[in-house]
Amino acid sequence: MVYGGKPSTGCYLCRKRKIKCDEAHPGCRNCAVYGESCPGYRPDTIFKIETGQVKGSRKGNEPCPAHAVRERVPDGTQRMSSLSIYQNPESPWEERAVCFFFDQYTACDKPEGGSHLGFIPRLYAGCRRGPGAVEPASSCLRLAVDATALLTLGNQVKAPSLVAQARHRVALAVQGLRQALDSPVERVKDDTFAAVVILALFEDISGERNGLASSHTVGFEALMKLRGESLLNEQGLDMFKFAYVHTRIEAILLRQKPRFSTHDLVMRLDPADPLQRLIMVVNELDPMSLENPLASDTTDPGVITTLASRIEIYRALDSELAEWSRSLPTSWLPHACRSHTGDDVLTYQERFSASIWSYYHALRILLQATILEFLQTLTSLVPSSGIQREAVRQEAEGSRLIRSLIGDTCRAVPFSFGAIDQLGNPVASQGESQIRAFNVYHMMWPLWYILTCGHATPAQAQQIRRALAEKGSEVGIKLALVLAGEGGQGMMPLMFGSFAPSSGPRLALEYS
Repeated sequence: MVYGGKPSTGCYLCRKRKIKCDEAHPGCRNCAVYGESCPGYRPDTIFKIETGQVKGSRKGNEPCPAHAVRERVPDGTQRMSSLSIYQNPESPWEERAVCFFFDQYTACDKPEGGSHLGFIPRLYAGCRRGPGAVEPASSCLRLAVDATALLTLGNQVKAPSLVAQARHRVALAVQGLRQALDSPVERVKDDTFAAVVILALFEDISGERNGLASSHTVGFEALMKLRGESLLNEQGLDMFKFAYVHTRIEAILLRQKPRFSTHDLVMRLDPADPLQRLIMVVNELDPMSLENPLASDTTDPGVITTLASRIEIYRALDSELAEWSRSLPTSWLPHACRSHTGDDVLTYQERFSASIWSYYHALRILLQATILEFLQTLTSLVPSSGIQREAVRQEAEGSRLIRSLIGDTCRAVPFSFGAIDQLGNPVASQGESQIRAFNVYHMMWPLWYILTCGHATPAQAQQIRRALAEKGSEVGIKLALVLAGEGGQGMMPLMFGSFAPSSGPRLALEYS
């Protein structure tokens, strides 16, 4: 992207293309993605910035609308920036969209374990350069990335023409995925799995889930089963983590039994890695066991035993989660401070760590709320003074812990969504978002659960709704807007009014 009002320090080729450069050395990632040799960087002393109208052009296509090429700057106006040293036409919108998408939704591995779709740029570069580009797996991945990139940029700059192009390409990507899944050779390729990952992301950015259910859950489960241990190489592990979280959220919220047991795969993860260790603990939770057994069969004499057994299981899982938080490295721990507004806030070394903590908080709230519910049911069935006392004690302790966990999550919202830095100081705006889209994407579901669990105060619920709505709109994730709007109405049935599935092509595949 082009950022008005400040000099670009990107490489020569990125500045020529008018796209944001990660300024890596010896060469930037954008050049690697496009198979080019990075030409390097020029000295700071020769920067000269001019502002003005710049015509957008695309190879073989008509120019995009004027409003699609302008960007907001701090004074509230919209303008375009250009480097006077270049008089060449801008790069095609497809290239700008892909680089913007990679900047917003991919992150390479860090020492703290934070990464998100870091494997996508490498696979996409292979699709563009290699002879496999004509094969179904490579073709559908490239189309899926191009479609999601155009949608991401189209939402960001409010350009319907880019969104229309995105919908056309996602339909082609679905066709290519069908072909890849029909081939025993193509279906086991990383490109095929990655294409499903990107199509799932497209669905969430466009806000087109059917209620809480994703079109791609069955696909993820089928491909995880098909790939097995081969999925746990360096590149596959990143895909597995995305697919696991995607499917596990749905299973827990909808109380559905997963179609494929991930136990064997999860047991091969590295318990020394904080995120992988958290996945290992969460995998012990059977989503079906969260359903109150009394609701399904009031005459079953084993209900009392089942309730007591599940309460103990949840207490053990909650203890494991608490131990997880105590065993984290220092770089993962929260920092309590006072913000510039005088509020008590929590910050972290990385926003990725903040999102993982929000999942941890949501999981413990879920367990504590379920324990309270089951204990209340148990006391209604067993007239025992001992159980009554235990229920009263758990009510006091569990409610206190839930309030504390929700409070910690809300205290971290300003940092998680880019309003403050690690020290609680305001993050100065330079006319562009101070948070990347994948940070918002990570925060959506834990915040939505806290919003709908029934334990948040009105002020906390309003804070969460505002954060989801504002940041979802800012980075162009429509699912965040939907979750914010439906947050006060409990478990969502069909929540997608204007973003109904009929508004665009859907993935209707037989994953086999």
